[in-house]
Amino acid sequence: MSAKKILLVEDEEHLLKTITLNLELEKYAVTTATNGFEALKQFRNNTFDLIILDVMLPEMNGFDVCEQIRQDNTKIPILFLTARGSGSDRVQGLKLGADDYLTKPFNLEELLLRVEILIRRSSPADENSEELTSYTFGGNKINFTTFQIIDFNGNKTDISKKEIGLLKLLISRKGEVVSREKILDEVWGTDVFPSSRTIDNYILAFRKYFEKNQRDPKHFHSVRGVGYKFTD
Repeated sequence: MSAKKILLVEDEEHLLKTITLNLELEKYAVTTATNGFEALKQFRNNTFDLIILDVMLPEMNGFDVCEQIRQDNTKIPILFLTARGSGSDRVQGLKLGADDYLTKPFNLEELLLRVEILIRRSSPADENSEELTSYTFGGNKINFTTFQIIDFNGNKTDISKKEIGLLKLLISRKGEVVSREKILDEVWGTDVFPSSRTIDNYILAFRKYFEKNQRDPKHFHSVRGVGYKFTD
């Protein structure tokens, strides 16, 4: 799975470098900005999973940046970092749509924990993976509860728990290349290690079930050396 992307907006150079280093050590992809206008430019030109936003910024303060971001996107989590710890400032930030608020000086471990929690709460792929009970594509239907599929010709087939698990993982991350390691963790578990050929055989089975032309698949793809992808 690709790294979660964070926009860090902070004008104190030392703090910017320290936070960036610690986030990158946690495998996040970090983009930085040092003023409000730059922050909005980065937000509008890129996609992020979280924004960490200082309040006291040059050009445009963090409250105004947050307000403009919320006009375009109401879902992306925003975490305020600020030396302004008064109750009124906290309330103002939360009213503008911030999800959390951390006052300087702060503990880096606490910051990393809050970042992890905010990203996990807002991750649509994980939510969909939990809630997915059925899925229809290309005239095919999968029932994740009964382990039954109906193909584009109307044929019904009962499939295995492993097949359902792999289908659910690939579909919940539609359009994304899912690595072999992710499949191992999510479907087989860490105590069993199938070969790449084993996973390939599952993909071949899916093509047999669901593809109108197995030699030119539209839904189940193997990306050599990287992983596997589903598209509908």
